[in-house]
Amino acid sequence: MKLPDRHRVIVGRLRSDTRVSVAELAEATGASEMTIRRDLDLLAAAGVLRRVHGGAVLTSPAGVEPPFTARTATAADAKRAIAAAAVDLVRDGETVVLDSGTTALEVAKLLRGRKVTVMPLSLHAVRELLDAPDVRLLLPGGEPRPGELALVGPLALASLRALRFDVAVLSPCAIGLDSGLTAHTLADAEVKQQAMAVSSRTVVLADGSKFDRTALAHVCPVDRPDVLVTDSGAPGEVRRELAARGVLVHVAEPLETP
Repeated sequence: MKLPDRHRVIVGRLRSDTRVSVAELAEATGASEMTIRRDLDLLAAAGVLRRVHGGAVLTSPAGVEPPFTARTATAADAKRAIAAAAVDLVRDGETVVLDSGTTALEVAKLLRGRKVTVMPLSLHAVRELLDAPDVRLLLPGGEPRPGELALVGPLALASLRALRFDVAVLSPCAIGLDSGLTAHTLADAEVKQQAMAVSSRTVVLADGSKFDRTALAHVCPVDRPDVLVTDSGAPGEVRRELAARGVLVHVAEPLETP
């Protein structure tokens, strides 16, 4: 495969997966790993991608938030596996504040059959839980963000301050060892911060595509959460560093295909 064709394959993979490995690209293009590394270096120099250990991630402006519908299709299998592992960490009878991200939406689907109290911070998740017979559903105030339907603003913050939860389940937009957990908007970051402040423990959900990235608004240091649930796509060195800092790291096993 010629260089322009390889570059098209690399960029196409990044647009669908947001993170790719050298080994995956070598298999997809039939080129050697050494050749792929040179290709990635060229594309990184052009600003198309950013090199990370073992591969590359797509370069995107920190203030630009991909559409909700596009994010639901990104790393969908990993998000479902992460959600299944996260639900196992929630005990029956507990009170849960549930974030507005796409992985948190997968958690909402799995909480339908559980005896828990849930306050979702997203109208997408509210819809999933409205008719769940065993779930006690609490509806926060707030202003729904268009498309996202995440509830933000003073009313959402007031709803959170009035309550105390056993667990906050959060799905940040990006994670970095230095940048911490970040969100695409200040309003979203503020709601996440308040959810953590009123919860006894925090469980963060993040597939491998969210690592080594930074969004606009700082949420908290990377070691502030109690638990991180991720998948095998998360960089090993980051997982080890988080564990060394006292974060309990769960790597979700892929779900079996029926």
